[in-house]
Amino acid sequence: MKLEMDSIYENQVWNLVDPLEGITPIGYKWIFKKKTDMDDNVITYKICLDSPPLVYNVHRSTVHAHGILFGCYRVTYFKSEHVWDEKVKPQSYCQELQPNQKTQGMKKRKTINSFFKAKEETLTSQGNSSSNIDISNSSDQQSNKSPITDIDISSLEPDLGLRTPIWKYPVNQRDEIRRAYIKMGPYQPIKNEYPPTKFGSQNRRFQSHWFKKFTWLEYSPSKDAAFCFPCFLFDHKHPRNPAFTTDGFKYWKRVNDGDRCAFLMHIGCNTSPHNNAMEHLDNLMNIPHHIDKMMNAQFSEEKQKNRLRLTATIESIRWLTLQACAFRGHDESPSSNNRGNFIEMIKFMGKMNENIGDIVLEKAPKNAKYTSPDIQKDILNIFANQVRTKIRKEIGDAKFCILVDEARDTSNKEQMTIVLRFVDIDGFLRERFFAIVHVTDTTAATLKKKISDTLGCYDLHIHNMRGQGYDGASNMRGSWNGLQALFLKDCSCAYYVHCFAHRLQLALTAAAEKEVSIWLFFSKLNSICNLFNASPKRHAELLSAQKDEVAHMVAIGERDTSRGCNQIRNLLRPGKTRWSSNFDSICNMIDMYSSVITVLENMVYDGSSNSIRGEASGLLIAMKSFDFIFILHLMQKIMGLTNLLCRALQEKSLDILNAMDYVSTTKTLLQTLREEGFAILLTYVKEVCAKYDIEIPQMEARYKSATGRSCQQNDSITVEHHYQFDVFTAAIDFQVEELNSRFKDEAVELLKLSCALEPKENFKLFNIYTT
Repeated sequence: MKLEMDSIYENQVWNLVDPLEGITPIGYKWIFKKKTDMDDNVITYKICLDSPPLVYNVHRSTVHAHGILFGCYRVTYFKSEHVWDEKVKPQSYCQELQPNQKTQGMKKRKTINSFFKAKEETLTSQGNSSSNIDISNSSDQQSNKSPITDIDISSLEPDLGLRTPIWKYPVNQRDEIRRAYIKMGPYQPIKNEYPPTKFGSQNRRFQSHWFKKFTWLEYSPSKDAAFCFPCFLFDHKHPRNPAFTTDGFKYWKRVNDGDRCAFLMHIGCNTSPHNNAMEHLDNLMNIPHHIDKMMNAQFSEEKQKNRLRLTATIESIRWLTLQACAFRGHDESPSSNNRGNFIEMIKFMGKMNENIGDIVLEKAPKNAKYTSPDIQKDILNIFANQVRTKIRKEIGDAKFCILVDEARDTSNKEQMTIVLRFVDIDGFLRERFFAIVHVTDTTAATLKKKISDTLGCYDLHIHNMRGQGYDGASNMRGSWNGLQALFLKDCSCAYYVHCFAHRLQLALTAAAEKEVSIWLFFSKLNSICNLFNASPKRHAELLSAQKDEVAHMVAIGERDTSRGCNQIRNLLRPGKTRWSSNFDSICNMIDMYSSVITVLENMVYDGSSNSIRGEASGLLIAMKSFDFIFILHLMQKIMGLTNLLCRALQEKSLDILNAMDYVSTTKTLLQTLREEGFAILLTYVKEVCAKYDIEIPQMEARYKSATGRSCQQNDSITVEHHYQFDVFTAAIDFQVEELNSRFKDEAVELLKLSCALEPKENFKLFNIYTT
């Protein structure tokens, strides 16, 4: 305690005053703790604790503590979020209460400034504020306040007697300095004679052969002393053996003194400071086993595993997406036999590659499996964004057109698809699927907003739009409030063109509905397909009958036997949105006609119920009528021509001019069929009826409609006249009429004329009249 008080007087830090009347000075307690560091140096830790009332009664933001280390302690104040950090020598404290401070207020907020009064002369002489006081001696100030920061490793002093101690370098540079000295090696100058030192009546000197026996030994010519190289490298500010680190050993008489040899005694036991320094030297040079290197190696290994694991996930998702396969499984638990396509694909990759198999699924960390549905969706979104970005690069600054359509998915949500059509930088026409967007309703304003937002995300501006392609719905083609009208307000060059394939669909549908006999034919055809497709048993009977029929036809030579022929087919149910599917149903019906008749006849006698037998009987009667056979082959002729047009209109590389050429060619072929095809068709239908024992009506007889009663007949026409003009000619005329009405508007004419600007003799499209 006396030493602490003396230090206050000696350093003149605080003014000692008498305590005020009625005030008890705070108490404090010193705690000492001794520990041994890695160099077997005993270090004493010392801390001063204030009395509990001072600690517990202060505000949460007012905490102070005092710590002492190696005779130099640090006083830290935390008050009102301001920090003062002071290094002072060990000293005692006296207390002073400000005269204007009340006793009651002391219990609420007490800091160290409430009990100590700094001496003004000291603060003034130092030129520092009370927040930065340093009253240590000059040598400590010089070493602590002026550390060596700029180090030139190439110019390090080899003579240990002139070297800067390691502990004076910045902490973060000490290992670098040590490695530089290790690379230089111990300083061991070889001389014929070293300076002599007199010991009594004898002169003794350093011997060069000591370097071979003690490889760690160094010699300083400036001090004529020996030093220990490892101990110098790992020396502290207060060394335990300064003779071999700072002062130098020159008592040569004790070198060759047997077991009392100074060098051997310096080496000491296994846990001596010298051996500890040697161990530190080995550890420092063993760079691969350093903590940072080991952590980096472990981190690199984990990073490689994570990348391989993520690569397996990405490639699995890429393959499943390319093949349009479902990802999720009904049961993806580890005990499931089938965990879904995605998990099973990763398992398969693990079986083919052991490196993958050791890090995926159950062998992967729970926080880095990369198999959750959210990860799958994120990767799919990345794929989608990359594809859209590539499409955007293909477009560049070129103009583009949009093709838009809506449909409901299986979850009954309205989805809108956006397709971009453009000419790339190489001059090739491209048509790219760009996005599918969920819309809450199908109003023109909602669709326009969704399309604009989607295109705007990829810097596709509406003013670069040069065409719009939609279906014929009123919300799309409306002249005032339709989607095409809204875009035309923003870009007057974005002309609307009704989808040609959809136009053809509407034309075929309208033509079929205008003729009653044709509408009845398709109704019966749909009923036949439903009857067979609704029952697997009836479907199997039909395939068996068709197989027997094909074998018989091949045996009698009525069918070819080349590759791809004589395939077993099914009765396809016509689609509601694709009229071309009706053509496939008609072709299959013609090819399977005999097999269908055979199965229907069996069902009439062996049907499972009266309703099945009755339905089969009615369909059998309809199929074995001349009217059914005639319209069946007539629609094959007509739809054979329109089906070619339908396929051509759906080609990606088709332009507007070629599309109109296809339409014109189809109308020409229909007109030729109308003028020249009836006789040929009638002859062929008669042959088919004769083959299947179907009654052929008298063509010259009077045609009777409805029930055949004379009061219901309006015109006296023959049967041949009815089939030629009321069925054959009327069906073709309705078809041509619909094609003319659906493929004739101002936008089409404008696009046709714009093609004349291309130097391919398209200027002939202009009609030039001379007067």
